[in-house]
Amino acid sequence: MAKQSKTDRRAVIDEIRKKQRGADRTRGFAIVGVCAFVALLIVGLAAYQPVKGWWDDRKYDAKSLADIGKPASVCQAPTTLKADGNQNHVPTGQTVKYTTAPPAFGPHWNEAGVAPAAMSRKFYTSDDRPPLEALVHNLEHGYTILWYDDTISGSQLDEIRALGKKFPGDTNFRYKFIAAPWQASDAKAVGKEFPKGEHIAFTHWSQGGTGVTDTTKQVGAFEYCSDVSGAGLKTFMEKYPYTDSPEPGAM
Repeated sequence: MAKQSKTDRRAVIDEIRKKQRGADRTRGFAIVGVCAFVALLIVGLAAYQPVKGWWDDRKYDAKSLADIGKPASVCQAPTTLKADGNQNHVPTGQTVKYTTAPPAFGPHWNEAGVAPAAMSRKFYTSDDRPPLEALVHNLEHGYTILWYDDTISGSQLDEIRALGKKFPGDTNFRYKFIAAPWQASDAKAVGKEFPKGEHIAFTHWSQGGTGVTDTTKQVGAFEYCSDVSGAGLKTFMEKYPYTDSPEPGAM
């Protein structure tokens, strides 16, 4: 009887161990499955925005610059202010107190790889926009900058990104264009907002005309719009081409 009892206990223990091994395998498979699911979820989330952006942008591929967004009538007439700051380079990291919202000229940083920002990048968000002091150097080189305030979102951002894609690459100087956010912190630092009801601004640093060498003729050009307008941008850039800037031959 004792021997039989011992055998029975061994059988019970073996059965328990067998079930535990099975449970361990099940847990292992479950953990692997969960980990694989989480990994796929992370990859999917990371890929979602680029894929969505590509999908959303497809509808603009066949459209011309002027056909994106609203007509030019949503924009005010351009205005100018006497410019200063040509070749006025301040140390990288130094804050410059600009006087207009947004800036079109002024002192700025000058450091390779930082200021001016690369021509290959046409669209920035609030997460990665270069400092104003870097972008003003782009203006000195003939760029037109489209600034958008924090009310711009959704399909409007898609339109602005699509506008940027109409200026591809970094070799054709006619494509000196950047779209960047005008942030609440910028307005606070400058002490000025966009005009009431306006949410988009174009700025350009003009030498006073293509071929003009008299630096006293320099002006900053501004145009404000209530909405995204490729037609308005096209007209502005035709009126103020990169060739009329203080340093049109610089990247």
